[in-house]
Amino acid sequence: MTMSQKEPESKTTESTNRKTLFSYLKKGIYRIETARKITQFCCFLLLNAVVFGLGPWPLVLPIIGTLGTPTKTVLEAFGTVQWMLFELVIPFLALASILLTAVFVSRSLCGWVCPFGFVQDLLKYVKKRHTQVSPRTHDSMIKIKYFILAVLLFISGTLAITLAAGVGRRYKTALGEDFARAPFNALSPADTLFAVLPRIVLEARYGIPTLIETGTVADGILSAPLFLWIRLAIMIGIIGLAAYIPRSWCRYFCPNGALMGLLSHFSFLGLKRDPVKCTKVGCRLCVEACPMMVRILDMPWEKFNDPDCIYCLKCTDACPTKAILPKFS
Repeated sequence: MTMSQKEPESKTTESTNRKTLFSYLKKGIYRIETARKITQFCCFLLLNAVVFGLGPWPLVLPIIGTLGTPTKTVLEAFGTVQWMLFELVIPFLALASILLTAVFVSRSLCGWVCPFGFVQDLLKYVKKRHTQVSPRTHDSMIKIKYFILAVLLFISGTLAITLAAGVGRRYKTALGEDFARAPFNALSPADTLFAVLPRIVLEARYGIPTLIETGTVADGILSAPLFLWIRLAIMIGIIGLAAYIPRSWCRYFCPNGALMGLLSHFSFLGLKRDPVKCTKVGCRLCVEACPMMVRILDMPWEKFNDPDCIYCLKCTDACPTKAILPKFS
């Protein structure tokens, strides 16, 4: 083969490689998952934007964040409901936020806005292979979050009633001030991650010299070691589990997700599956891509809004025929 023949072949190969690389980049840029990750990152920054000079906003959202840090710009609705019940104030704004969000966009904030959801999505990159949960175990485990929701609402509700009746002081004392004020946030892994850990760092930074000099610890988080270790153990357990089972907190333990899931039955937002485009036989790519293990192929094709669906739209990205799309009606 002459040099003149080799040169066109090398140019053709180079051109093909460029086209392949361009197609790969174009496919990656236009994927829904790319847009979702950018949105999650931006929301994560904005929801903690006090550190960038922005002040708190009069906004309550049904997400899992924190009540325990001054750097937040918005309040989480579920924690606000508990806190306002403790203060004997009817939580109109928080309840309105939960109801309106559920009716109009269902649980999509869980998939696109929630800070702790974003942390879980990052944790899935820690391991290449994840633990597969059997359908039977999954069906049993998803009931846990509804049990947690019922217990938390019972504690907050009964405490508010007894305080309003003037006989709840002993009840509040028995629960403890922090737990009584917001039972969920007192043990929430998100609150521990976003609020408690930074406070531990600050207290350790300024408290260790005092401890060395005086032998005592000032009042704060470090002065209540048992409760602190419980919180840290819960957070580490949830984070570790999320590395093995994607979105395990959202699937099995999140009371906010349970509440939004119950209300999602009345949502205008849902998903539809085109029966003509869907190659259901022999294809389970959408089901395998779903981080919440929603049985998409068993749902009605006209419209479905499963209570566990967080509308991450990974199923839409995974479907080669784009048979699954959002539907608002």
